[in-house]
Amino acid sequence: MNIVVTGGAGFIGSHFIRLLVKKYPGYRILNIDKLTYAGNLANLEEIDKHPCYTFMKEDICNKRTMEKVVRGYDAVINFAAESHVDRSIRKPEKFLKTDIMGTFSLLEACRKAGIKKYIQISTDEVYGSIEKGSFTEESPLNPSNPYSASKASADMLTISFGKTYNLPVYIVRSTNNYGPNQHPEKAIPLFITNAFENLLLPIYGNGRQKRDWLYVTDNCRAIDTVLHKGSDGEIYNVSAGSEKENIILAGMILRLTGKPESLIKKVEDRPGHDKRYSISSEKIRKLGWKPEIPFEKGLLITVEWYEKNAGPLKRKMENTRD
Repeated sequence: MNIVVTGGAGFIGSHFIRLLVKKYPGYRILNIDKLTYAGNLANLEEIDKHPCYTFMKEDICNKRTMEKVVRGYDAVINFAAESHVDRSIRKPEKFLKTDIMGTFSLLEACRKAGIKKYIQISTDEVYGSIEKGSFTEESPLNPSNPYSASKASADMLTISFGKTYNLPVYIVRSTNNYGPNQHPEKAIPLFITNAFENLLLPIYGNGRQKRDWLYVTDNCRAIDTVLHKGSDGEIYNVSAGSEKENIILAGMILRLTGKPESLIKKVEDRPGHDKRYSISSEKIRKLGWKPEIPFEKGLLITVEWYEKNAGPLKRKMENTRD
């Protein structure tokens, strides 16, 4: 199979490419990434010289280029996105351009090239907050911030191309991912790197917001499952069943890093902050997927990785703040 992966130098995309190369060494993989602050080719050093892997620095919004490069490929998997909620609140325009117009550019390119599979990587945040129970793939979309609104818009565009142009489309919506290589603007790597440097761990509001944490390689296996076993036109939720309140998460990280809970600092809550995300993954489990990494094990692996690698990543973050 010949596959284009967009945003493949980012956190989840790079883990997914490494999975493909190891599991399917005969596949031809093209990684297209603009290399914004969140993209890091060091994430792919171990497979950089693999004969079936190629990297191209390009913006997915460049429609003409996308139409040229996807020809001859079987599948396009779109990880490319602006993805940090806080940044979307400060500068929403970037999110509308990349997440919506970038997706449109790729869909058009895939339609014209006759791509056999287009997989849109989405998020559980498109459903909004839920007090009890879990959303299913049939639940209405109710985004709360510019990031989740831009991703919901991209999902709707994807669905429309499937219905209007018969483009074979698939959507994967996962809960919060974590693991090695994640940019330290996100909660878990931020808490870990701050703890190692004896800096405060900022907790929004009362810290009782709940998130379901999914280890990144489990999510990559889910996307691989959809690629090879998913049905055309379907949406697949991916969840881990590892729900934690933010304040509890911070305490767990402080204990693993040997730091005092006095480092926790409650700060003013952000606008439109969802209280709880929860989605059912029953549908994809019927395809044979299930999470393999328990949260406590995954968090320990992640803490140990950042203990060795936090310095360079932290400096990268500081040099790329808006």
